[in-house]
Amino acid sequence: MSKEKIALFTIFGGTGDLAQRKLYPSLFKLYQKGYLQDHFAVIGTARRPWTDEHYHEIIADSLASLKADAATVKAFASHFYYQSHDVTDAQHYVTLKRLSETLDAQYGLQGNRIFYLAMAPNFFGTIAQHLKSENILTDNGFNRVIIEKPFGHDYESAKVLNDELTATFDENQVYRIDHYLGKEMIQNISAIRFGNNIWESLWNNRYISNVQITLSEKLGVEERAVYYDNSGALRDMVQNHILQILSLLTMDQPVEFTENDINIEKVKALRSLRPYTPAEVADNFVRGQYAADGDVKDYRSEDKISPESTTDTFVAGKVMIDNFRWSGVPFYVRTGKRLADKFTRIDVVFKRPIVNIFNHDNNASDSTNELAPNVLTINVEPTEGFELRMNAKCIGQGFATTPIQLDYDHDSEATANSPEAYERLLHDALNGDATNFTHWQEVAYSWKFVDVIQKYWDEHTPDFPNYRPGTMGPAASDELLKRDGNEWVYKDN
Repeated sequence: MSKEKIALFTIFGGTGDLAQRKLYPSLFKLYQKGYLQDHFAVIGTARRPWTDEHYHEIIADSLASLKADAATVKAFASHFYYQSHDVTDAQHYVTLKRLSETLDAQYGLQGNRIFYLAMAPNFFGTIAQHLKSENILTDNGFNRVIIEKPFGHDYESAKVLNDELTATFDENQVYRIDHYLGKEMIQNISAIRFGNNIWESLWNNRYISNVQITLSEKLGVEERAVYYDNSGALRDMVQNHILQILSLLTMDQPVEFTENDINIEKVKALRSLRPYTPAEVADNFVRGQYAADGDVKDYRSEDKISPESTTDTFVAGKVMIDNFRWSGVPFYVRTGKRLADKFTRIDVVFKRPIVNIFNHDNNASDSTNELAPNVLTINVEPTEGFELRMNAKCIGQGFATTPIQLDYDHDSEATANSPEAYERLLHDALNGDATNFTHWQEVAYSWKFVDVIQKYWDEHTPDFPNYRPGTMGPAASDELLKRDGNEWVYKDN
């Protein structure tokens, strides 16, 4: 059976950075692997007056780092067509419809259409409305729309966006992309939990002390300054990536490993997030903004950033899940810019034994001989793999114990050849599988949780800047855990 997927891609924002850095290389890898062959075409749209020939040059340039065969690149690029397009002009959609129908007949696309909105969210509703009013959607194939974050600025704006989209598309036609859900080790969370009884039987408040989710970035805001200053770390990272990861860690086992059943369990987990009162926000969430250090500018001195900006470039918080499985277990989350290094990791910290029978050994080098907690670490990036910290006997006389670590990393060659997140997610969209995309109810509950925190912060002026670049954030982040008798597994070197 052929694995070829048949579709017409229309990319709104086809000249943009996302298209050139992520979409074109990902589509090319699908082409190299035979998922895209003869029966596909791509229309790139934007305001720039490009020709098809110039567009093909841009495609080739975007693939330069892949060092692919020139003939293969040329054959791939020949499937791409460019249309100068104003998304607010209905007449331009008439031209788009004509080109779409021509390509459908030329490549035998069977009416299958994927619309990728790689543009600012304020255009989503306008594009969706015109796709419907100008009859660009087909009756004889599938119609799917992929949208990028930010999906709204808060719950109310997200609902408006969703209402605009679902006036044209059904919910099962809307693919809200969160590239973290395309990462190998994030998808591995389900395999670890539901494929290993040793973990699933311990995956609850009887055995787990706390869970830590860290998404650390070494760089500053770079070219995203304008967007970031209107968003901040809470909206940019916590509302989507972190809460999506948290839902996978905390959801109950689905009846079957299917999109619908997984979505049901993720929504139940997000519904169980404990909403905070304003006073509780102050006690359970910390925000930060990086200062200057040597050649590194402070956030407020970055290009296009207001010198009075109160935007958070760091967030740490304690999240509680009020259900039978997780009651009483704190989930600590943190993310930020200009931190010690770039990495994403999840640390599951298990409770210590109730009784430490080894604590009597007077020959131990540590007279208390306290047992360290067992920790399961899921390394998401840049290293992909697992670590398990457990206690063992020290070599020699007596019975002192010491933590040891078991490690497994994915083979570097296999990792290099594995699909990148966007490649994986585009393939899922072609298959009509939205398991690793975000559904509306997940978005809604995430925003409702985050909005309370953001509202409190908006009403209180922070004391910024409050952390030095190259560290893991402000001291208050460490204090947040110390109050509970805990500490971050990953600390500053």
